[in-house]
Amino acid sequence: MTLAEWRKTHETDRKAKTQMSEGEFSVCQFFRDDSYEYVCRFVDAETAVEKFKHYTTSVGAQIGTTVRVIITDGGDCTNYEWQFGRGLTYPSPEAA
Repeated sequence: MTLAEWRKTHETDRKAKTQMSEGEFSVCQFFRDDSYEYVCRFVDAETAVEKFKHYTTSVGAQIGTTVRVIITDGGDCTNYEWQFGRGLTYPSPEAA
């Protein structure tokens, strides 16, 4: 195998690993007593963002019974985070 062939193979592998698939996102809300609830799991990105917006503007979020809402991806990485009293904390509002 030539160096060019090796690079092409590994570039293809790397791209395949970084692409998001449908149904890869989950939304979780956290409460004051340190409990939490997944409000949806294994949904597409659009649905996750819709749910995130809903739960960050809900009555619970406004009065502080919901203290944190996150979107995670299939690799369990946090893509968005909202916190009561602080708003959107990740990514930073400047980066979003």
